[in-house]
Amino acid sequence: MKFSDLFKVAFRSLLANKRRSLLTMIGIIIGIASVITIIALGNGVKQKMISEFQTSNSGEQTTEISYDGEESASSGFTTSDVSQVKQQFGRELSHVEFKKDTNNISINSATVGNSNVGTSLSLLKSPMSSSRLIYGRNLSKADLALDQHLILLSSKLAKKVYGNAKNALGTAIMINGISYRVKGIFKPSGYDKYSVNFLLSQKTYYSGTTINRANTLKLTVKKGYGASKVTNEVVSYLKKHGQNRRAGNYSYFDEGALLKSISTVMDVLTYFISAIAGISLFIAGIGVMNMMYISVSERTQEIGIRLAVGATQKNILWQFLMESIMLTVGGGLVGFLIGWGFSSMISLLIPYHIHAIVTLGNFLLAFGVSSAVGIIFGLLPATQASKRNLIDILR
Repeated sequence: MKFSDLFKVAFRSLLANKRRSLLTMIGIIIGIASVITIIALGNGVKQKMISEFQTSNSGEQTTEISYDGEESASSGFTTSDVSQVKQQFGRELSHVEFKKDTNNISINSATVGNSNVGTSLSLLKSPMSSSRLIYGRNLSKADLALDQHLILLSSKLAKKVYGNAKNALGTAIMINGISYRVKGIFKPSGYDKYSVNFLLSQKTYYSGTTINRANTLKLTVKKGYGASKVTNEVVSYLKKHGQNRRAGNYSYFDEGALLKSISTVMDVLTYFISAIAGISLFIAGIGVMNMMYISVSERTQEIGIRLAVGATQKNILWQFLMESIMLTVGGGLVGFLIGWGFSSMISLLIPYHIHAIVTLGNFLLAFGVSSAVGIIFGLLPATQASKRNLIDILR
């Protein structure tokens, strides 16, 4: 008997009992949909973590070494440190540069009104939340993109210098010999980038300036070299030869090792939860077996007729096994699509721009598992049907 004929016969048999076939498939659909949903969201979380780990399209990785000293940013890395690292690690590193600080930058002296104050500032790439603005106007995207000398002043410092914070609007502030005009007054917070006295454009602050000191050194490791290993070697070198090694400490936070550990934990959790969800597949398999046993008992006459006209036991076995596989594979494919769609909907509600990711491997998993359920739980009923004796049936 040709496979195409076998497929047609099995399909017609399932259509003859549409409601029963559909109810039997529901368990498979739920099981596969649950597993795909969990795996897709797990893939999305992993992909988000990997994207956060700085890797270029060419395969190079960027890492950062921090300096923690007794003094401020002026006691960190120097141009001499950069030159030495480039010379010693030129084979492993493609770039060595200062990282531009953006948050809580210490300023030794700034002129506010008639007062010279030691202060701090943070730099903006995007507009501040309007809810923090008290007086004046916020810095817009255009203000931040253009080299305009506009600044936001904290209400605390404005009140201290001008008595009334609103009086600071339109006044001039001198920072590093450059004049800025106060455009707005904002409410400072306790522990983030807004816990400073000034907010201004990053582009404006660094425009035309040459950085010769910083507290963070940015390394770009060439493809083929271990980022963690190379960076740790640079840290060891700086501890022996760094210009300010006696005034502080150099440290490197290994994001790659952390990412690997988190990724492993995520895989374990994802597959553990998937295994729990997969219990429904076992229950669904029992349902498939039960339906096939009922089908075999109801179709005794059909089996007898087929045997009488020359069908072999193998033909009977494959007919009922094909029905079982078609049930589970059909349910698996529907479950895969539902799981894909459901995980995509859930990802829209998850913060941090996490997207559900479904791979070819996930599809093959759904197809393979549903096929295996059909074979395992359909084999016994199909075997029983194939072993029916024609004489016993005719009796």
